[in-house]
Amino acid sequence: MTGLENAQLDELVTRVHAHRGGFTSRGRGYSLGLYMSVALVVFLLRENPTQTLAAAVFGVSQSTVSRRFDALRDVIATVLADMLPDPAEAARGCTVLVDGTLANTWDWRSRNDLYSGKHRDTGFNLQIATTLSGRLLAVGTPVPGARHDAHAWQASGLADTLDGLHVAADLGYIGTGVLTGTRAPAGGELSPDRAEANKALSAIRAVVERAISHLKNWKILGSRCRAPLDKYESIVRAVTALHFYKFSECL
Repeated sequence: MTGLENAQLDELVTRVHAHRGGFTSRGRGYSLGLYMSVALVVFLLRENPTQTLAAAVFGVSQSTVSRRFDALRDVIATVLADMLPDPAEAARGCTVLVDGTLANTWDWRSRNDLYSGKHRDTGFNLQIATTLSGRLLAVGTPVPGARHDAHAWQASGLADTLDGLHVAADLGYIGTGVLTGTRAPAGGELSPDRAEANKALSAIRAVVERAISHLKNWKILGSRCRAPLDKYESIVRAVTALHFYKFSECL
């Protein structure tokens, strides 16, 4: 249900308890203690069920699910912050690969900047950085899906995070100062050596797509997120921290 090993969930609950304590009440006891509350929030992030379904699974009301999600989401990101690697150290002097992906959300009427013409869907542009082996290094702050990768690269903060590192990306990042392929001239063709260079870069960059797929195993990013948009940035922070925590033994 959570995507974590039992020992990992135990450790996470211990960290959360040390940070904020348990749930207490002056009156009758809460219907869901700290351990199951943490499990509930990780379950919501991992599987992206409706809160009504989560309430049925955990035997509580939908309002309790909503309160726990809001109470613990940022706490989980905070207590796992030490799991996030330093990109410069983790890259070990090698080239860093960057790409963007659309993480889908509902089409909220109050927003007109979520629709991506490239993907023909609504959501946020997430900028992802990996090593050459495909290990995740960093996830940028979500940017409205209507913005292209070249803009999102800067707006997400990932450009600042990776400042000073050698970065390679696709043609969507031309003009940003990172290594990219070469776009064919209007009405013309690339020279054979340029075409071969593009092909080689594309082959190297394929590992980013695999890293994105692994990150989107947290289905709140991989399927349509139902949460209000003002919660989305903290959702991404929590998922990123949990992803690094889950694979911490491999780092």
